[in-house]
Amino acid sequence: MATAAPVKYVPRLKQSYSQQLTKELMKELKLKNIHEVPRLEKIIVSAGLGRAKDEKRLLEVGANTISKITGQKPIEMAARKSIASFKLREGNKVGLKVSLRDGRMYEFTDRFINIVLPRLRDFHGVSAGSFDKQGNFSIGLSDQSVFPELSYEDTATAHGLQVTFVINSKNPEHTRALLERLGMPFERNS
Repeated sequence: MATAAPVKYVPRLKQSYSQQLTKELMKELKLKNIHEVPRLEKIIVSAGLGRAKDEKRLLEVGANTISKITGQKPIEMAARKSIASFKLREGNKVGLKVSLRDGRMYEFTDRFINIVLPRLRDFHGVSAGSFDKQGNFSIGLSDQSVFPELSYEDTATAHGLQVTFVINSKNPEHTRALLERLGMPFERNS
């Protein structure tokens, strides 16, 4: 008696992108080749914890937050140079970051767009001015308490987060078209 091969889980957003959104984007952006369609390369979730040079516990809190949100253990980032006015020495641990790819990237994107952003206070959409020259999109959050994965105890020490969507595309207009198709709520220009 042969057993059936286990069905591999594919995130909802990844499945939607590969089956439907690529065709829609090719048509909308008038692209001739499927490889020209903009796609998510990775998502970088980072926290700058400059106060960690004085409070060592802040790095532990930040690492706990990022690992619960992303499902991956963050790496510590050290200061590249000394700055006397900030009392910062080269090599001090001042931040954390995680790079999400493939399945975890699509899962995080889905949760971020559909659960986290609507929970932000006074949220009217993300700014369209948050693109860099390469077409990557960044969002800064001043508080991590909007993530449902975190308990009240996890949010007792507040710190901000930066979420960067690294996108492979020809220009920022193509990047914006991809993010709109994925459900990113851009603010309306009134």
